[in-house]
Amino acid sequence: MNQVEKGRYYYRFSPGKRLLHAILFTTFLGLALTGMTLRFSSAGWASAFAHGVGGLGAILFFHKAFGVLLTLAFLVHVGNILRLAFIKKRFGMLWGPQSLVPQPRDLIQMGQHFRWFFGLGPKPRFDRFAYWEKFDYWAVFWGMAVIGLSGYSMWFAPFVARFVPGSWFNVALLLHGDEALLAVWFIFTIHFFNTHLRPGSFPMDTVIFTGRQTPQELAEKHPVEYDRLLAQGRLEDIRAEAPQRWFVVAGMVVGFAAIATGFVLLLLTLFSFSH
Repeated sequence: MNQVEKGRYYYRFSPGKRLLHAILFTTFLGLALTGMTLRFSSAGWASAFAHGVGGLGAILFFHKAFGVLLTLAFLVHVGNILRLAFIKKRFGMLWGPQSLVPQPRDLIQMGQHFRWFFGLGPKPRFDRFAYWEKFDYWAVFWGMAVIGLSGYSMWFAPFVARFVPGSWFNVALLLHGDEALLAVWFIFTIHFFNTHLRPGSFPMDTVIFTGRQTPQELAEKHPVEYDRLLAQGRLEDIRAEAPQRWFVVAGMVVGFAAIATGFVLLLLTLFSFSH
């Protein structure tokens, strides 16, 4: 850390990745708000919101629109991974320190982390992606598989009914609603805490908005990656200019708005689910 200089910044996320994340969290918030309104349509808050935007028909229209946008972003992301891995031959996307694929060391570090929580060992040194970041990432794939397929099957029920029995749609409705509710609760609690509210990031981690992190953040949150880049003399390859003040402020405003919306929706769904 003696080489850390004040005022330096390093890139962590490219503009393309930040754009996809922006689409992801915007569409997820839209899907959560419209979906939970449909799920708890008899609740006072849901009825008032639906009335304010034109009724449940309008809510369903926006729900489908957000779903299509999220699906397109997901397909672009997967297509880019396949292009980089199999056309550009960057197989590190699939395994290694640059990969989001869970690996044996993630399980080991999770155990070490839990030991550190209780003062039974040192804090593990994480690489580019920690185990909980990978968990968050793959939760999206699980959600797209369960929520997405069940949702599209109900949307295009006449076509899907040619291949599956009618009882499937009862299962699809159950899967779609319950898995979506779990996704909302997970994102608005665990993900928000891990990303923004935990010590070291509180009250807001703006790296997903600016794409940049300070040397201190890189060295403290991803020490193995920092040491590797330093040893290889590659830190200058990811050197970035300081983000403009307005950009940081805009990211914090958007981030706090998303967190506030998420917490309000979390409380509303918990209240509606228990009554």
